[in-house]
Amino acid sequence: DPAPGRRYTPPSTTLGSGGKMAEALPLGAQEAGGGGALLGKLRMADRGMMEVISDHPSELVKTDSPNFLCSVLPTHWRCNKTLPIAFKVVALGDIPDGTLVTVMAGNDENYSAELRNATAAIKNQVARFNDLRFVGRSGRGKSFTLTITVFTNPPQVATYQRAIKITVDGPREPRRHRQKMDEVKAGTLAFSERLSELEHLRRVP
Repeated sequence: DPAPGRRYTPPSTTLGSGGKMAEALPLGAQEAGGGGALLGKLRMADRGMMEVISDHPSELVKTDSPNFLCSVLPTHWRCNKTLPIAFKVVALGDIPDGTLVTVMAGNDENYSAELRNATAAIKNQVARFNDLRFVGRSGRGKSFTLTITVFTNPPQVATYQRAIKITVDGPREPRRHRQKMDEVKAGTLAFSERLSELEHLRRVP
């Protein structure tokens, strides 16, 4: 039986133990016989992944599945706010156009956060989400893990760990920095007022 305090573990096809390696490889690799063929498929998938990443520098990130990449998300964002770039899931294998892709977000505090526009269809190996928004909050000091489900037969699942932190206000300047800026503004105002006063006194006969 699982322990009561078990941490949030999203469904995934992680390349962990050798027993799960076949699940995470493209379907053709599962049918290939012999360890050499399996290793060759793995190397080809890895090379394809690196080529796609190099074509989109700073835009795409690896998921825990060798079959899918996704857009890099901001580390911290405001709830229900449009993302700076459209979120995309890129398939490295051959996925038919029209295949649905869904995104879910969760963590220890919020197992299934509310999202908007979290479904897209594959076109030319890319699922582009039109205005994906995170409505649910991730909690103080916590980030969401994204679970990406691609509805092939059978479905494929990829996760993006610690993808994004969602709060009411979004990223803000640290409190100390804000206080310092307020002090500088106040000091500047006082100095300009003093200059005006001195200028007035100088003009008085």
